[in-house]
Amino acid sequence: MRRTSRSKNRSSKGLQKSNSAALTKRDRLLRKQLVWLLRSGNAHADFNAAIAGLPANLRGAKPTNCPYTPWQLLEHMRIAQWDILEFSRDPRHVTPDWPSGFWPKTNTGAPPNPQAWNNSVRSLRQDLKAMQRLIADPTNDLFAPISHGDGQTLLREALLLADHNSYHIGELILVRRLLGAWPS
Repeated sequence: MRRTSRSKNRSSKGLQKSNSAALTKRDRLLRKQLVWLLRSGNAHADFNAAIAGLPANLRGAKPTNCPYTPWQLLEHMRIAQWDILEFSRDPRHVTPDWPSGFWPKTNTGAPPNPQAWNNSVRSLRQDLKAMQRLIADPTNDLFAPISHGDGQTLLREALLLADHNSYHIGELILVRRLLGAWPS
């Protein structure tokens, strides 16, 4: 995951606003396709499919020679997505330290308590919907540099989020296969 010094030299302007009169059919189509990409996964399994039916006792299990557990992947996705969302909408957001701030704090690889998994899933879904709303809002300019960034645009952040989630959803499915917990 890329890290830049996003927490420095921030203005309070945030996202650049579009001129609504200038919105074109192409702009609306691009927004619709970006939201669809973030929501559905397109050519591969989506997040909901990747976590569906995973037994609670395997959420902290690590297959042989595999670096992650399902819990660690879920939390990494949640934290990274939160960072991308907050960077996109909040000029005061401070990105966590890389890499330690982007992975769960538990040493066991398992959720710290029975509710932690559900809380993480709920938070990931809420933040994903919030990013979709940012993208869908025609007053947010997809192409203008984010005022507090280093040249990033809302379009870039949406594509980064889709790419990052897709990569780790694939890892989550592979871990489930190695644990014998993926439907055949």
